[in-house]
Amino acid sequence: MTLKIDIEDGTGVAPYEQVRAQISEQARAGVLPVGYRLPTVRGLAEELGLAANTVAKAYRALEADGVIETRGRNGTLVAAAGSAADRTAASDAQAYAERVRRLGLSEAAALAAVRDALRAAYGESG
Repeated sequence: MTLKIDIEDGTGVAPYEQVRAQISEQARAGVLPVGYRLPTVRGLAEELGLAANTVAKAYRALEADGVIETRGRNGTLVAAAGSAADRTAASDAQAYAERVRRLGLSEAAALAAVRDALRAAYGESG
């Protein structure tokens, strides 16, 4: 596993988010295969020159996203994340659809709100 963290990142991306994004990307691309054992929080923090809390925050976010799973003494492993991430996305999308319908938004307005949110999240302008 190779991570490059830029503490002086001109984009303002927090170090924990850089760790989270790079591990997530490598897991989804298959660079980190399912079952790959990640370094301990302390070990990765030392390797990257970060505080342990920074790496722990990234690991918690990755676990919440279904990218990794912690198995106690067996360590932290790359999960079979595709299906977990897909299920979470589908569930969240269903909840969103039900909520905007209750709020009386049209389908077009609901889709526009999602497009705007995705553009903001992915940094796209259009």
